[in-house]
Amino acid sequence: MPIEEVCDSVSAEDDAKKGPDVPFLLEERVKEKVPWKDVLRRKVGKKCSCSSARVKALLVDSIPIVKWLPKYQFKNWIIGDAMSGLIVGILLVPQSIAYSLLAEQDPIYGLYTSFFASIIYALLGTSKHISVGMFGVLCLLVGQVVDRELTLAGYPSNTNQTTLGNMDNSTGPICDRSCYAVMVGATLTFTAGIYQVLMGLLQVGFVSVYLSDSLLSGFATGASLTILTSQIKYFLGLHLPRAQGWGSLIKTWISLFKNLGHTNFCDLITSVLCLLVLVPTKELNDRFKAKLKAPIPFELFVVIAATLASHFGRFEETYGSDVAGNIPTGFMPPQLPSWSLIPNIAVDAFSIAIVGFAITVSLSEMFAKKHGYIVDPNQEMYAIGFCNIIPSFFRCFTTSAALTKTLVKESTGCQTQVSGLVTALVLLLVMLVIAPAFYSLQKCVLAVIIVVNLRGALRKFGDIPQMWRVNRVDTIIWLITMGTSALVNTELGLLVGVLVSAFCVLGRTQSAQVRQLGQAGDRELFEDIASYKGLQSQPGVAVFRYEAPIYYANQALFKKSLYRSVGLDPLKEKARRRKLEKQRNQKQGGKDQKQEMDVSTNVYLLQHNSVHTLVIDCSPVLFLDTAGVNALKEVCKDYKELGVSVLLAQCNTSVIDSLRSGGFYDPEKGTKEIQFYTLSDAISYAQSLKSQNGDCDTVV
Repeated sequence: MPIEEVCDSVSAEDDAKKGPDVPFLLEERVKEKVPWKDVLRRKVGKKCSCSSARVKALLVDSIPIVKWLPKYQFKNWIIGDAMSGLIVGILLVPQSIAYSLLAEQDPIYGLYTSFFASIIYALLGTSKHISVGMFGVLCLLVGQVVDRELTLAGYPSNTNQTTLGNMDNSTGPICDRSCYAVMVGATLTFTAGIYQVLMGLLQVGFVSVYLSDSLLSGFATGASLTILTSQIKYFLGLHLPRAQGWGSLIKTWISLFKNLGHTNFCDLITSVLCLLVLVPTKELNDRFKAKLKAPIPFELFVVIAATLASHFGRFEETYGSDVAGNIPTGFMPPQLPSWSLIPNIAVDAFSIAIVGFAITVSLSEMFAKKHGYIVDPNQEMYAIGFCNIIPSFFRCFTTSAALTKTLVKESTGCQTQVSGLVTALVLLLVMLVIAPAFYSLQKCVLAVIIVVNLRGALRKFGDIPQMWRVNRVDTIIWLITMGTSALVNTELGLLVGVLVSAFCVLGRTQSAQVRQLGQAGDRELFEDIASYKGLQSQPGVAVFRYEAPIYYANQALFKKSLYRSVGLDPLKEKARRRKLEKQRNQKQGGKDQKQEMDVSTNVYLLQHNSVHTLVIDCSPVLFLDTAGVNALKEVCKDYKELGVSVLLAQCNTSVIDSLRSGGFYDPEKGTKEIQFYTLSDAISYAQSLKSQNGDCDTVV
């Protein structure tokens, strides 16, 4: 630490006898400075080198199935993979049709989406357990964009209306409402996939760490409320346009209450009956999941029963119930996205890309940690990106991992993504043979399936008291994100959640306080005096700790907190002295001024226990910026003028480098570099220095 002696009254002989302790120093390694051109040349050469080994490694990294499939243990794993793939495939049939309704798409495209996503993720994904397909929040976001674009294009809210639209030349001059909705959804999906692949190329998979669990949970819960609200009109058999803009949830409820008189009682009765069946049976599945080898597919049973009842009861013709309609078999030829739509949906696609990636990575890392393997976030970005890009040419919509189906997949013995290929086979059978049988399925049944699957997210409201007791900051983030997503705007909720999380982290550094430390006996242990009993302070030396980085945003708060903890604000003290000097000059001559100032200083130091040295424990200070270094300079300078030394102890190498480059050590001013690796060293040095100088003050 830099030390300047104020008086030279001690002789050289006394220096030899009473010299200050010599601080222990570590010999630093010489850091080799490599020119940036060499670093860039090396990295470019490494990335751009071409050899058979490099091509093979790139292929294995880009298509993980090439690596693990040759090692597949057929006898040990095939039964579990086949069982889990079959069960998930059966569950996906009604859910794929139902979530198509949420995304404003025809039912067949939901089946397409789940089919292609299962295959592509099995080829490119690094997680062994997650199930990739439709996720309710993403379907909601897609549906909102589709409905908005339909409105802007002049299509009426009646889903069966056919009208002209301004289409790309590739789509022909005429396209009905359903065709345009499919095109918007596919273009949105394509753009979101491009974003995800680009983020993978830029190696920004680390962004997932900035989306905390409380943020994602709050966002999902808020979106679940919006999903629930959007499905009520199908429960009641009402024909209402989807509310657009901010506050859509409130607008929808107002519209629902205004149109209650037009309720279709056939749809209402069907909805109530389906709820009475699905809610208890879902609870039974959850309660006995440990004893059941596989969950019982009650959803599929309800769909079959409801389809038969609607078909033979002629609910569409007799009661005017909305039904799924014609579901074609086979595949349609691929189709390019509508390039002219991309500028309109580019911002929406970005938020969808972030949400889809965040959900996928969160689930894949959670199950990888549980089962003891590693997933690559950047490869997950590629995988989910291509799960969107390639299917978009077949009129599919956005996908991501889904928690419910992933839990089912894991619990039924899944070992690898071969189970995803089995799921794709089940869906292929449905698309080629069975799909037209669901023509008479009422849309209210699909809405019930969607709402019942929201139970997990809606249960989070019951966890709020426990969340508040565990961590209030996380609970506040959850509440704000949830409230904004539900009451204002779904996409805005995610942005607000990120900003609130960032401000909470920033606020924690802003609210950090300087703590005075005391020593526990003779041990090298210093803790907060206000928190523990029996801690001892050192005579003439005060030890303080600041538990945050010191940077531009909190450097003023650091100085204010330090001055308050020391009990001596140098700025106020200097102002007091100037005022006293002015008063003395007015009353007396300059002859008595120096005597009065000395008396004032001695009285002040006596009141503050004659502290001659402050030691700042820098171990929690992770980094300093220019403002932080300047703040420490000002602290040392201000206390120097009052005859109080300031020593820094336990600085990490990053902080030491910042102090050096920031000019904290200035040999021209007599401030040499001294490092204290422990608080005890700094205290011993300060005490020996005071003993050497007697009554003379030393300053840093």
